[in-house]
Amino acid sequence: MTAIRLLIVDDDPLVRAGLTFMFGAAEDIEIVGEAADGSEVAERVARLHPDVVLMDLRMPTLDGLSATEALRAREGAPEVIVLTTFHADEQVLRALRAGAAGFVLKDTAPGEIVESVRRVAAGAPVLSPTVTRQLITKVSGDDPALDRRARARTRMAELAEREREVAVEVGRGRSNAEIAATLYMSVPTVKTHVSRIMARLDLNNRVQIALLAHDAGLLDED
Repeated sequence: MTAIRLLIVDDDPLVRAGLTFMFGAAEDIEIVGEAADGSEVAERVARLHPDVVLMDLRMPTLDGLSATEALRAREGAPEVIVLTTFHADEQVLRALRAGAAGFVLKDTAPGEIVESVRRVAAGAPVLSPTVTRQLITKVSGDDPALDRRARARTRMAELAEREREVAVEVGRGRSNAEIAATLYMSVPTVKTHVSRIMARLDLNNRVQIALLAHDAGLLDED
């Protein structure tokens, strides 16, 4: 089995050392490098080709949000997990909108942080859409809510009816199997719709689908 290649980005050397020790027991994860600031991320990624980047948000020269936005805008970018000390933080939400696959708190149990890397490497988000919605209700983005809703509804209008239904169910936190049962379709069909939604709307993952469905105000509709 090919090991998951992990890059750790944090300005605190003690945090990096602790994370390195934590992942040392995971035989399926290889730490390929470290970075002490967001300004080092692009070079490290180009040279080390990680599958997942564990990214601290608060760093002195270039913060993790800016580094995530720049990284996820690149073709073939690795997945990003935001590492933070705050549950409800505007930067966390912006990082999710930029394409981060989720976030973990620095005081999360070691086993859960390790598992989050495995989940992201397998293409799954590391937080449920329910948690995403809770985060959204606690912080506000830079844009006025009404403008954001109008833009989200315009984007959702690009979807076919069945794709829109699947997007709403993703936003409600349902798994592929649950969506299949709710909408009377097969699991492979659900997976196909999810892939088409991401491709059509240029989204990175299910978290972004959930965010868009929420912004469009579709999760409150019957």
